[in-house]
Amino acid sequence: MTPSAPTRAAAASLPGGPTFAQSAWLVAEREIGSKLRSKAFVISTAIMLLIALAGVVWGGISAANPSQTPVAVTSETSSVVQGMSNLAVTTSDSADAATELVRSGKVDAAIVPDASSPTHTKIVAKDNAPSELIAQLSVSPTVQLLNASPQDALLRYLVAIGFGVVFLFAASLFGSTIAQSVVEEKQTRIVEILISAIPVRALLAGKVLGNTILAIGQIVVLVAIAIVGLGITGQGDVLAGLGGPMVWFAIFFLFGFVLLASLFAGAGAMVSRQEDIGSTTMPITTLILAPYIMVIIFNDNPVVLTVMSYVPFSAPVAMPLRLYVGDAMWWEPLVSLVLLIATCAAAIVVGSKIYSNALLRMGGRVKLAEALKS
Repeated sequence: MTPSAPTRAAAASLPGGPTFAQSAWLVAEREIGSKLRSKAFVISTAIMLLIALAGVVWGGISAANPSQTPVAVTSETSSVVQGMSNLAVTTSDSADAATELVRSGKVDAAIVPDASSPTHTKIVAKDNAPSELIAQLSVSPTVQLLNASPQDALLRYLVAIGFGVVFLFAASLFGSTIAQSVVEEKQTRIVEILISAIPVRALLAGKVLGNTILAIGQIVVLVAIAIVGLGITGQGDVLAGLGGPMVWFAIFFLFGFVLLASLFAGAGAMVSRQEDIGSTTMPITTLILAPYIMVIIFNDNPVVLTVMSYVPFSAPVAMPLRLYVGDAMWWEPLVSLVLLIATCAAAIVVGSKIYSNALLRMGGRVKLAEALKS
């Protein structure tokens, strides 16, 4: 990373040299500028935002136009399906005409008179018994759930995927970028010039700060797209339920990303070649991927979800999901956030130590114990 002319001029204009905060901000500005000038970064961000917008619009269209099962009835059986909005009903002149519609594939099933049946009707289908239609026509007792969830199971699953994908994508993208930037500076020996002008920890702080600002910017834009999209497509109920959880997700994401970014920077400093980055960043990537998969799998398991909402690496996804479902007490996100901040502080200390001790060591991979002990 070669400092730009404005950056060098700004540093030179500071009497007595830049302070730690000024040095960190100069590096952060350089990180932000280089990303915004990168076509790959701009294109990938645009694609992600378009996918998010398409998902919101698709959800609104699906909610406004629920799928309907095509069913044929006769004048004698039409009263059976009254009030069922999820059926596309076609009234036929006779039972034979209704059966012919099934045979031709124009409807999935037909409800025709049958004097021998206790209900005086029967369902005619082509290949398989229409279980959903049978269930709708069946008489079932009233069910009372003592611990009923106020949210739809499918919607809860989609929310879990949404929070998980956003965190996984942003943390992996910017985290790996930080590690690659560190290794590139070591390979080109630019780092030796940089640390002769600014402290090593200021260089690390600037990298983390710059990428955090970019990542949070993406999250803010995604939240804005979700809010506007849900409002325009008439999904006010979903928006009302997601408002608070999305704010908490942004807060948890901030500290969770700083935690991971510090570790990625330390992992990058432990190697001197781009092809060796995977060997040191794989454990961190696993810390991101494993909670994402577990939250999606156990999104309907309150016990597992509760535990994961207090684990720092999974809390940014699990806690907002619990808040959306309504399983978390008002004080739980505060406790989880305190644990996350404490872990974030510890990660900054560890990552900074590894980064400082391994940054100038060239050649083979630096062992973790050596980086921590040097």
